[in-house]
Amino acid sequence: MAHDLMSLTGMTNSNIKFQSGVKMDDRARSHLIERSNQLLASLLDLHSQVKQAHWNIKGPQFFARHQLFDDLAAHLNAWADDVAERASTLGGYANGTVRLASSGSVLDEYDLEAVEGRRHLGALRDRYAKLGGVLRESIGEAARLEDPVSEDLFTEVLRGVELDLWFLESHLNN
Repeated sequence: MAHDLMSLTGMTNSNIKFQSGVKMDDRARSHLIERSNQLLASLLDLHSQVKQAHWNIKGPQFFARHQLFDDLAAHLNAWADDVAERASTLGGYANGTVRLASSGSVLDEYDLEAVEGRRHLGALRDRYAKLGGVLRESIGEAARLEDPVSEDLFTEVLRGVELDLWFLESHLNN
């Protein structure tokens, strides 16, 4: 199937489909591909924001927080891969470049003035909470569209996001 670059980037059709043997209604499939790409963009965006914090943190508890941020980034990278592969499994095109992630993410831009640890932790906590809400919506949509595989994947990602959110919040509690 030949497509021009504009189509493949999703600029003209965000739900380009390739042949897939997954038995699912085309409208449901298209919607889940779109939702998967939104989650992929948000996961990749959050990954880059966590790395921004990792590279720029200063102050008390530097090493523990520096390591925490690196661990969080690794989790996000793994979840992004799983979500991208789900979009592809459904016959979609996974929109995973930095530019596509930037335009498709539901998250706010990172606080580029953050240096001190608590400020990074607060910024990341807010973004993890937002992503958790979007994942909960995605789980509900997958259930309504009768796709237990996407529902299970989104639930697994949410489980990890909320665990990592707890780690961030634990650093903020005194």
